[in-house]
Amino acid sequence: MDASSSCPQWKYDVFLSFRGEDTRNSFAAHLYDALCRRGINTFIDDSKLMRGQVISPALAAAIKNSMFSVVVLSKKYASSGWCLEELVKILESKTGMEERVLPIFYNVDPSDIRKQKGEFGKAFNRLVKNLKGEKMERVKIWRKALTQVANIAGEDSRNRHEPTLIKKIIAEISNKVFSRYSSYDNNLVGIHSRIQEVESLLSTVGIIGICGIHGIGKTTLADAVYKKISHQFECSAFLENVGEDFRKQGLIGLQKHLISLLVDDGNLNIKGCTSIEGRLRWTNVLIVLDNVKDGAILEFLTANQDSFGLRMKYYEVRLLNKDEAMEVLGHYSSKHKLPKDDSMDLSKRIRNYAQGLPLALKVLGSSLFRLEKPEWRSHLNKLKSCPHPKINQVLQISYDELDNKAKNIFMDISRLFKEEDKDHVMEILEACGFFPICGIRTLLDKSLLTISNNKLEMHDLIQEMGMEVVRQKYPGEPGKWSKLCSPTYASSVLKKETVTEEVEGIFLNLSNLREIYCTYIWRFCKDEKSQTAQSLHISKL
Repeated sequence: MDASSSCPQWKYDVFLSFRGEDTRNSFAAHLYDALCRRGINTFIDDSKLMRGQVISPALAAAIKNSMFSVVVLSKKYASSGWCLEELVKILESKTGMEERVLPIFYNVDPSDIRKQKGEFGKAFNRLVKNLKGEKMERVKIWRKALTQVANIAGEDSRNRHEPTLIKKIIAEISNKVFSRYSSYDNNLVGIHSRIQEVESLLSTVGIIGICGIHGIGKTTLADAVYKKISHQFECSAFLENVGEDFRKQGLIGLQKHLISLLVDDGNLNIKGCTSIEGRLRWTNVLIVLDNVKDGAILEFLTANQDSFGLRMKYYEVRLLNKDEAMEVLGHYSSKHKLPKDDSMDLSKRIRNYAQGLPLALKVLGSSLFRLEKPEWRSHLNKLKSCPHPKINQVLQISYDELDNKAKNIFMDISRLFKEEDKDHVMEILEACGFFPICGIRTLLDKSLLTISNNKLEMHDLIQEMGMEVVRQKYPGEPGKWSKLCSPTYASSVLKKETVTEEVEGIFLNLSNLREIYCTYIWRFCKDEKSQTAQSLHISKL
């Protein structure tokens, strides 16, 4: 799903310009606080030091690297050469993009700014009167900037309730900022249809669980949805890596952290779940909890969900289809000058290997397209027996979280029973004492397994991960692997009689074996005194 962005990467959402003497401790402070609460990354230059009339390179860079600028034009704004230079730089950086400048006419008539008259004009004239020499050359530029900003549609604070005005400004800025973020998601292949599906689901329920295998883009999707719709809510919070926070802080600490983000209160006294209900019952709230590994977290934070009128549904993120996968790979191939036929050949090989998993497409696409044909062919051949470590490490996270019984079930299915009838496999696993009813449910919940037409299905890369777990326990010693699923390794181990008590299952293609091997296998199975293997699965393909 991921593809690198070619759109501008803004450092700040908003640059806030104001005259400190007028509004630092009043309107500007309240506006800045409201912007931050809404999750809008805002630059504010709150220095109280005496400054000249040439703005610093750092400040100029902040203006240039801000998506939008909000200018609070108060009565004494024009008494500061610094503020006027800020304004000039803002308008220069937004030439042709005046819609990204929002002037706030704070207790001043826009026409006074346009014509430099009234109290505003007096403040400006006092500044000009004290200028000498080359600095007088800036006056004409300042006047032009003041006229220009006064002609931009903005907000007039006169005769308006300040909290209501700030709320309107926040809504306007939020719509602009987050709509821009949404447009940048054009670079995430397939993201728009998935966002629409989540939004549609949100219109019917209050809680959605986004699920899918590791590396499929769950966090990417949740982040894209959050950026698109969070401005529609009175308050919102995106908690990253909740599982780790839970481990460090516990449930009460996690709850306190969440509420502090939503209500901006650092002195909370949290006692039970009623605190969330009491503080947020009448508030329109959006909360994203990322990487929730323990169901107790969601149960604790939403214990009173019925009183909020909330219901829950799950959304399973789809793998990328073939066209989407090729689109992702096209981003990487376009950066390198491989011959067209070679580039297409490599793209199809990566697509077939990744089977729609965005993580695999990104890892392999970023590393293989820069190589010559013999090199990338060698890498792809290597993947047949040695999975890419960056991909495998992510996929193994879910496996590592399983208990021993569930791990045994996963290994048996991945190595021996993939695409087999579920009921038949359940009988075998039950006989082994593996508690398959709850075990298979766990594998389904962790997206390590799917069921289609009563057949047990598994993504090939997850299956490869299982093979690698077995191999890494005893590298280069297949006679000690718990599952021997490669006919080549199985034949070799049986022929050399190197099988050990670690072996629990063997998968063979009998059509290519000689009679002597079949005789050995039969004798091996019938020897009830032998302790070298617990079970044997023979399948003729």
